[in-house]
Amino acid sequence: MSEQRSFADLGVIPPIVEALAQSGITEPFPIQSLAIPIAIAGTDLIGQARTGTGKTLAFGVSLLQRITVPADADHTEGPPQALVMCPTRELALQVTKDLIEASAVRKARILTVYGGVGYEPQLDMLADGVDVVVGTPGRLLDLVQRRSLVLSNVKVLVLDEADEMLDLGFLPDVESLIARTPKSRQTMLFSATMPAAIVSLARTHLNQAVNVRAETRDSHLTVPDTAQYVYQAHDLDKPALVGKILQAEGRGRTIIFTRTKRSAQRLSDELRDGGFQATTIHGDLSQVVREKALQRFRDGRADVLVATDVAARGIDIDDVTHVINYECPDNELTYVHRIGRTGRAGAKGVAVTLVDWADVTRWKLINKALDLNLPEPLETYSNSENLRADLGIPEGVKSWLREPTPRDPKPREQKSRDARPREQTQQSQPRADRSGERKKRPRRRLRNHEEVAGEQSA
Repeated sequence: MSEQRSFADLGVIPPIVEALAQSGITEPFPIQSLAIPIAIAGTDLIGQARTGTGKTLAFGVSLLQRITVPADADHTEGPPQALVMCPTRELALQVTKDLIEASAVRKARILTVYGGVGYEPQLDMLADGVDVVVGTPGRLLDLVQRRSLVLSNVKVLVLDEADEMLDLGFLPDVESLIARTPKSRQTMLFSATMPAAIVSLARTHLNQAVNVRAETRDSHLTVPDTAQYVYQAHDLDKPALVGKILQAEGRGRTIIFTRTKRSAQRLSDELRDGGFQATTIHGDLSQVVREKALQRFRDGRADVLVATDVAARGIDIDDVTHVINYECPDNELTYVHRIGRTGRAGAKGVAVTLVDWADVTRWKLINKALDLNLPEPLETYSNSENLRADLGIPEGVKSWLREPTPRDPKPREQKSRDARPREQTQQSQPRADRSGERKKRPRRRLRNHEEVAGEQSA
């Protein structure tokens, strides 16, 4: 076995090594050991590794080393020198956090841009001068079209989680942004998976790129330190079943993924009513509310986060012990990215997937595509013995820490006919009187539009 290399051995300059050490990061992960020496040399790079294995610092360290900062003697003020594109706001914020930590000594000026918030703070920072811009394609393109963001000075371009940008339909925006950067730039593309469209993108925009893969080709995409369980569950019993899982021994921070925004909000409300410290993020919430919810989850005020797939990327939070798929994921890539929130950086994790009867076939396809070799899902309920035995749930626990408050709709007030306003009754009365008068008038018989004499009837 080869001796463990340090960041200094990889050619990282002392200020960055010192900053990483201040954050407790002293030994590189495999993808970092492979990618950093190549990237520091300025070579284009395609990096592929499992979710949660340290891809951010694999490009972040070399990016920070290849730019100049105001403290450097050869620094000249100008447009941003590095651009990092991310598919989601959450991932952009997490990448920025990691870059700030790695540049704590060098003091690089880093700006995060994303939609859902006002332009003014971002425009002010761009006017003051920044060295690195991290953002989502949509807002980046808006700022470029406003001529507030100039990309003509970009030395390093990074596409992070490129396959997710493909899934979200961002590729046209990505292509437009790449076209505005110098051809002499260094381009690095990082992703957990490499669909054909991403391979084509790399061939078009990367120059003699080196492919870096931290595992052998037959390695599983899922993290091996994550124990995976699959149960066939009834939709009406799922909240109670989740309540039991949340009381398993050793359960720490937990992320629950749902397919729809409504399902996320409803489950979060039910868990809070049942006594659990739960919060939620989904597309119907504003960016400010989502950031507050994530902060509650990070600082421990909430230990359960219910989320849609918008949060499947970019949540890099320590001590996530359990991930629960409330419904079967749509495909194997979604499954990989969801359960990648646990078992990160060598830690142990548990992933539980609840499969509806209608989704059994879909789960079989995922199981086969990822070569998981998991047994066929067993029909399981909140009181099933196999659930308690698999996940270490203490015997005798109830689904809820406290009985949920029933949410009966407010009964509609019934109004009697006599309760109508007196004015309405008085107004309608003359019409009835006139109607009565019309009935007393004699009826006339007409023939060829002329009145027939003597044939009037009362």
